[in-house]
Amino acid sequence: MEQGGGLLDEALGNLSRRVVLLEDCVDTSAAFVLHHILKRSLSQPPHSTSNAVVFVAFAHPFSHYDRILRRLGCNLAAQRDNDRFFFLDMLMDCPDEGKNSDCGLIALYGKIQKIISALAQENICVTIMIDDISLMEVAAKGSTNLVLDFLHYCHTLISEFGCSLVMLNHKDIYSSTAKPTLILQMEYLADILITAEPLATGLASDVHGQLTVQNRGIYDGYEGSRNKVSNFQFKAKENSVEYFYPGSRT
Repeated sequence: MEQGGGLLDEALGNLSRRVVLLEDCVDTSAAFVLHHILKRSLSQPPHSTSNAVVFVAFAHPFSHYDRILRRLGCNLAAQRDNDRFFFLDMLMDCPDEGKNSDCGLIALYGKIQKIISALAQENICVTIMIDDISLMEVAAKGSTNLVLDFLHYCHTLISEFGCSLVMLNHKDIYSSTAKPTLILQMEYLADILITAEPLATGLASDVHGQLTVQNRGIYDGYEGSRNKVSNFQFKAKENSVEYFYPGSRT
């Protein structure tokens, strides 16, 4: 059994200059993975450049994430005061109905670009995080094209500034049996695709769900570029998450 994020971090690998897509469902939330990556992105390994996060929040206010990350040993308020955590609260800043044809997404991208441009001058590695793509689509009045344009603009920041992009989307809110364009395009952009699902065998008291991590384009010195797929299960606790391989628990 692996407590903490050992198995998850091993599956994720290096997140620099990569796009990470989290997909979950009503029965099994992937929010805990978002929290883990947020804490990891703000951590500063010894002898490395500083890190910062630009967090675009459509789902919850700052107090929600501050409370959760404090339990994980990370003080978001302190990080914010030190200009290492930038919280863009779209619950408060969404434009009025009909005011902007782009639903404020162009202005949002402008804010992100301005922050990252300033941090790049200090040689700071930046991770852009979006907590709910489905709610971004709601804010865009259902316009898939607006959301995709915004994500493609953010994607250009990876090559320009060496950023990372992490997104959470609720896959099962789409009723169509065929995958909608938004999901297909996001999965195409993703270098790392993380899927949180219920157990195939049903509910269990000691296991809350399973994660599949598809890490694409991993460089192998012997075989060149290859894909790595990791599967493990998890149990969420109040202040931590336990990860373990299937069959290691009864």
